[in-house]
Amino acid sequence: MAKSIAQKSCDVLRKMGPEVQWLHSYVTDDKVYCVYIAANERLVREHAKQGGFPANRVSEVRTVIDPTTSETSAARRPERAMAGVA
Repeated sequence: MAKSIAQKSCDVLRKMGPEVQWLHSYVTDDKVYCVYIAANERLVREHAKQGGFPANRVSEVRTVIDPTTSETSAARRPERAMAGVA
């Protein structure tokens, strides 16, 4: 099932063009968290609509932190990353 969902997502993204890119998704027992590079929320929602995927909430990722953040003076700022929750 995961393979067919990923294939559908990629098919939709190819048609939409380079303004939206799906990076990866995190799948839990009851939710899917998808991470995109997108110019705006509308593109993430359009991807979900065309793919038949739910997009219950879309949030802009403002900062990325990881273990290396403790070693540097500032957190990294992503390039217009968006996270969608299904």
